[in-house]
Amino acid sequence: MLPATTTITVAFLLCASLTRAQVNQKATLFSDERPLMIGLSISVPELRRKTNDSTYISSTLSFKHGEAWDTIPIEIRTRGNFRKKNCTYPPLRIRMKENDVKGTVFEGTKSLKLVLPCHVGKSSMELINKECLCYQLYHPITNFYLDTRLLDITLTEKGKHEKVSQVNGFFIEDDDQLAQRSNARVVDAERINPLQLEDTSALRFDLFQYMIANTDFSTTVVHNAEVLLTEKGRYIAVPYDFDMTGIVNAPYATVDPKWEIEKVTQRAYKGYCRNEKVAEYVRQEFISREDAIYQIIDRHTHLFYPKETESLKKYVGEFFRILKSDYDYSEKITAKCRRK
Repeated sequence: MLPATTTITVAFLLCASLTRAQVNQKATLFSDERPLMIGLSISVPELRRKTNDSTYISSTLSFKHGEAWDTIPIEIRTRGNFRKKNCTYPPLRIRMKENDVKGTVFEGTKSLKLVLPCHVGKSSMELINKECLCYQLYHPITNFYLDTRLLDITLTEKGKHEKVSQVNGFFIEDDDQLAQRSNARVVDAERINPLQLEDTSALRFDLFQYMIANTDFSTTVVHNAEVLLTEKGRYIAVPYDFDMTGIVNAPYATVDPKWEIEKVTQRAYKGYCRNEKVAEYVRQEFISREDAIYQIIDRHTHLFYPKETESLKKYVGEFFRILKSDYDYSEKITAKCRRK
């Protein structure tokens, strides 16, 4: 690798800036960071029994609009794998019609992912907040990210004995909406050659996953990643699903032993080897955005206990310590990159 003092050309920085400026404006739903208050009535057994990747059931979604509440018809289904099988509340996908959401906060939205806590309890609520935070931490790194919106949910579980719980969760924008605002299209493939991914975006993706200590993804079999093809012919991987990360540290999280780590809080670099000059550029790019990443954590302090906020910053700080050390960067990242 080139030394940390490698000069980054003005032209390269200008090109990156122009690329970010080309991304379209985000949807109304995601333009506000305040939690949106919603109401949802579901039967988890019915959802598990009657829905799958292509089958939805009809329902309604209530949301607070100013001081009043409004309701729209929706279609809903389960999604995902691990949490669908192991959690009280499975992750959900919601579909809505254009005419039903016109003039509401959901205008321009056709589909959303809904992430609910694995179980009810204070610890599960904090885990959800940490997972949503991961999406926010990707914002200073690239404009190719999935938008999220925190939710304050009144969840009614239908059944023999109706149960009402107050939980938090978050919406994730649909991949098609991401593609539209990124002037791209979604690549619908189960496998790709990861070396097709544009070098700079792939390195940002891989270093981010290392920062949050995530090994539960693949850009080969396209697991927990969306792949976009931009109008300029660039393949871009966009990460999602962070409940197995070290920064979240969920009690149910597991690791694959082939990565030589024993617990999710340990980091393992899974990225492929890339051009040395480009890798050094992205390394310095990350270092330059350290303060911006801490500021995002500080902006969300209201979601965590004070000690937890400091713990999060300390955990991310260890990543930046590795990046700034030529020796540690070489040993823990450069030497670990995969060759294909």
